[in-house]
Amino acid sequence: MKQVKLPSGIDVPVLGQGTWAMGERGGRKTEVTALKLGLDLGMNLIDTAEMYASGGAEEVVGEAIAGRRDEVYLVSKVLPSNASRRGIVTACERSLKRLKTDRMELYLLHWQGGVPLAETVEGFEALVRDGKIRRWGVSNFDAGDMEELVSLKGGDAVQTNQVYYNLNHRGIEFDLAPWCLKHRVPIMAYSPLDQGRLLRAPALQQIAQAHGVTAAQVALAWLMQRDGVFVIPKAGSEAHVRENFGALKVQLSKDDLATLDRAFPPPRKKTPLETT
Repeated sequence: MKQVKLPSGIDVPVLGQGTWAMGERGGRKTEVTALKLGLDLGMNLIDTAEMYASGGAEEVVGEAIAGRRDEVYLVSKVLPSNASRRGIVTACERSLKRLKTDRMELYLLHWQGGVPLAETVEGFEALVRDGKIRRWGVSNFDAGDMEELVSLKGGDAVQTNQVYYNLNHRGIEFDLAPWCLKHRVPIMAYSPLDQGRLLRAPALQQIAQAHGVTAAQVALAWLMQRDGVFVIPKAGSEAHVRENFGALKVQLSKDDLATLDRAFPPPRKKTPLETT
């Protein structure tokens, strides 16, 4: 599988597994099975958060990775309300307990809140020193937020910025994506299918038909062909996992990319960072 290199030098797969909305309703067994299949296929980056189902998604992940922890590049996120110097330690320990592990590879600030960033960075670094996390990053940070972050002591240790990015929502390409490329901070794209809204787009369906694949696979392939981007689609069933995995075989041509640019034009001006 194609890899994306983090600033630490660690390579992560361009296609991972998201868990938003997992653990909220019934179907936990199906969700666990889906995550396990993803691991079997090499999609060993799993992203979750303490916010998802109030910790329920982390519990699903903990069950899925039991007995194969060393295969997994585990990512979770802390709520901004818990991101104080002491609060972040407590939140991390709660997440680790739900995940049934003693460490996570990457811990992200879910979005910027009222706690000063400098204090959150100190908390992250304390967790690194204690071995509870390997590295840290952020989520939903715009270009100005990233500038503020890297200006802080230790802020340049940021490993990724997880943002809402798909063909329907390309606003980050105006300034945030170029900033991340310049500073070698990869973008982790969430909601790559725009929560399913992209699947009925005629341009995607046209390209999908020409390649003999699905519209979802075209949308994922478009993201995975962009420099410094890795993707974390959620898949709650084995069939969905296999469909996501199949996107790795899709190679979009220059003509395909031009068609998508016409259907989903890149931004011409700065727009506010979008979130779900």
